[in-house]
Amino acid sequence: MAKTITFEENLAALEDVVKRLENGDVPLEEAISEFQKGMKLSKELQKTLQSAENTLVKVMSEDGSEQVFDGE
Repeated sequence: MAKTITFEENLAALEDVVKRLENGDVPLEEAISEFQKGMKLSKELQKTLQSAENTLVKVMSEDGSEQVFDGE
């Protein structure tokens, strides 16, 4: 069974990619591969954050149904 990768693990992996690319001593082919990996990680992180936001803006009404919190 595959282990689910957490938000924090993806963020750490993205930070590692950024550090490697910022060093500038990565061969071009590897830099392109690392950039692509970073973009995938970034999209996955954005998706996770959007899902969390969607969950947090919902409130439970008295009948147990979820409603979008409008802040008013």
